[in-house]
Amino acid sequence: MNNGHYSLPMPVNEPVLSYVPGSPERNRLKEVIQELKSTVLDVPMYIGGKEVRTSKKMDIRPPHEHGHLLGQFHCGDAKHVKMAIEAALAAKSGWESMPWESRAAIFLKAADLIAGRYRPYMNATTMLGQSKNVFQAEIDAACELIDFLRFNVHFLSEIYKQQPISAPGMHNRLEYRPLEGFVLAVTPFNFTAIGGNLPASAALCGNTVVWKCANTQVYSAQMFMRIMKEAGLPDGVINLVYVDGPVLGNICFSHPQFAGVHFTGSTGVFNQMWKTIGENINKYRSYPRIVGETGGKDFVMVHPSADPDVVATALLRGAFEFQGQKCSAASRAYIPSNLASAVKKKMIAGIKSFKMGSVEDFSNFITAVIDEKSFTKIKSYIDAAKRSSKVKIIAGGNTDKSKGYFIEPTVIEAMDPKYVTMCEEIFGPVLTIYVYADKKFSETLEMVDQTSPYALTGSILSQDRTAIDEATKKLKHSAGNFYINDKPTGAVVGQQPFGGGRASGTNDKAGFQINLYRWLSVRTVKETFDPPKDYRYPFLQPE
Repeated sequence: MNNGHYSLPMPVNEPVLSYVPGSPERNRLKEVIQELKSTVLDVPMYIGGKEVRTSKKMDIRPPHEHGHLLGQFHCGDAKHVKMAIEAALAAKSGWESMPWESRAAIFLKAADLIAGRYRPYMNATTMLGQSKNVFQAEIDAACELIDFLRFNVHFLSEIYKQQPISAPGMHNRLEYRPLEGFVLAVTPFNFTAIGGNLPASAALCGNTVVWKCANTQVYSAQMFMRIMKEAGLPDGVINLVYVDGPVLGNICFSHPQFAGVHFTGSTGVFNQMWKTIGENINKYRSYPRIVGETGGKDFVMVHPSADPDVVATALLRGAFEFQGQKCSAASRAYIPSNLASAVKKKMIAGIKSFKMGSVEDFSNFITAVIDEKSFTKIKSYIDAAKRSSKVKIIAGGNTDKSKGYFIEPTVIEAMDPKYVTMCEEIFGPVLTIYVYADKKFSETLEMVDQTSPYALTGSILSQDRTAIDEATKKLKHSAGNFYINDKPTGAVVGQQPFGGGRASGTNDKAGFQINLYRWLSVRTVKETFDPPKDYRYPFLQPE
């Protein structure tokens, strides 16, 4: 029971360290990378606080150096999913009744641990396991993850303060309960911060969680789990399992105490989840919360007044940072004819200046895509473009998987604005541009809105305020995160709450109060101090 209203630290965004040559953080990170590479890690599942190992193991290898073995993780099956659900339900009563300030302290301590001595470990596991360069790892595995932990505590404390008014003679209050049952968190490979936030945000609200991370993110996920345990997270609150998706779904989505899913991944998988949940709706104790951030085909719309240097920079960064493996990455761009020559020239020069290779060379801007399956898919789009008369490749186009899964940043120019790479999500370092007649800005805005089923991120680049206003209005439903004179990536927790609509998800805005409301179930309590003792109202009195 709380005996006071406690003040929590006001969060500020975690500073991004520079890692310039000779800096202490650079030297320490390089040491940790070598430390991790010199050890073959044995990675268990974490169920009910216990380390669970099985007879089936899978290798963890750097995508940029697939000949090196970082470790092996123990694969689970249906039995382990059931164990995780049982552990989550067993831990639920104690966890949800823990005083709020004690729950908050665990996540704030985890943030401080990551900001301190575990920072190089979170970054190094992300660099080695997911092939992020040092800057991409720092803004993700360190800064964004820390921000999620700290800001979510602040946002939830603000939610708890939101209370109704009370008339004389009574007291009204809202109790923000966790959901009734367990929450399933399913997380992707591309952001360590998402991998941590999806289970942690639900758990912070008093829920207990079954967490399945992508196999290609196990290396950093297990590090986060170890940090949470050190921070004091009770056994069974978050249970980390490595199982096949269909096995997980069959068990979780048929369980009567399934309370919700927190998902980031493909639109197809999310659609199947929603369908299965709908088919099983009569089994559940309550309607499950379905929260998902899914695919994207993110656009950059360029007005004839834009600065070509700004355009080229926004495209080079927006399309090719982390090899385009961001749901927010610029994937299609509409360039006016008056700027096309200058922009293409600057982009080609920029791509030629990119260095590509291992994350251990901090001067590399581009590293590998996540695995062979992704490599093959992305290569198929590039190969098809090489054969097509409707497009031409103006930069990149080469691939090599002999040592790592390397794909050159590739720019395709499409003569057909509905060519497949203008419409379909590729999730790799491929940008398709379409040059439109510079007098047809308004018509092209309509094309931007109608080309893709997705609506995650997008941007307008212009020095004309009228054009900016027009684009902002016409593209109102085209992107959940809309950027003016910037690349369509790089949302910061607390500054640009993230999420999209249409086929891009439920737009529940990670990094803001909106998302946390989804993991709470509100009870209204009215207490009357001197209740009436007769049913008769005054209007019933005789004349």
